[in-house]
Amino acid sequence: MHGHQPRKRFGQNFLADPHYIARIVDAIAPRPGDNLVEIGPGLAALTRPLIERAGHLAAIEIDRDLAARLAKEFPPGRLTLHVADALEFDFATLGPALRIVGNLPYNISSPLLFHLARFEAQLADIHVMLQREVVARMIALPATPDYGRLSVMLQAIFRVNRLFAVPAGAFRPVPNVDSAVVRLVPLGAAKPRIADAALFGRIVAAAFGQRRKTMRNALSALCDARALEAADIDPAARGETLAVADFVRLANALAGRK
Repeated sequence: MHGHQPRKRFGQNFLADPHYIARIVDAIAPRPGDNLVEIGPGLAALTRPLIERAGHLAAIEIDRDLAARLAKEFPPGRLTLHVADALEFDFATLGPALRIVGNLPYNISSPLLFHLARFEAQLADIHVMLQREVVARMIALPATPDYGRLSVMLQAIFRVNRLFAVPAGAFRPVPNVDSAVVRLVPLGAAKPRIADAALFGRIVAAAFGQRRKTMRNALSALCDARALEAADIDPAARGETLAVADFVRLANALAGRK
């Protein structure tokens, strides 16, 4: 810990195993000139090798004590430091082709992924470490237990790939859960056209709000059975059985009706 007392309110568990640090950096494969952005650099376990390969890194750190340590260790020409909350940070200010990396706090992982998705046009890729169960939900397929709102919302924007697991013992302090590293790459031209992103989000949230509800009941505030049938959606189906393309088609049909 180098004298630092981990703060629970920031969800601080620091990666300390050199083997997994090297595997993550190799998976990112940073190159000179990359627009790298690290969320939560902490004690700089990833920061150091990333800067060695890329030459420069931007970092967002909410903990002022850790930010002060980072500022002492790295000159501005190597590290551009933003002392801020990543959940509120405007990533649009960092330029194009962003390569986001980080060991994300478990307590904000889903909200932070949704926040990053807002900047998809500026993203080259995202490599983050998350709780293993969260990664399972991110990559889940329809009609599987882990498939849900997070799966649909992310897969409508990104190609999501689980890279490898990281055991709890690789961290200090040791968390109660295992982690996994995941890569997200924007779909770009392959992204489905969504006429009304806000409506799409409401439909997906409602469909998984109570998983046992049929689409007819779950979406009763948004449409009726006839509208579902017109979009080729079985009103008796549950949201967990629908593919991302089904949700897109339904959202676009309802947007057209509106």
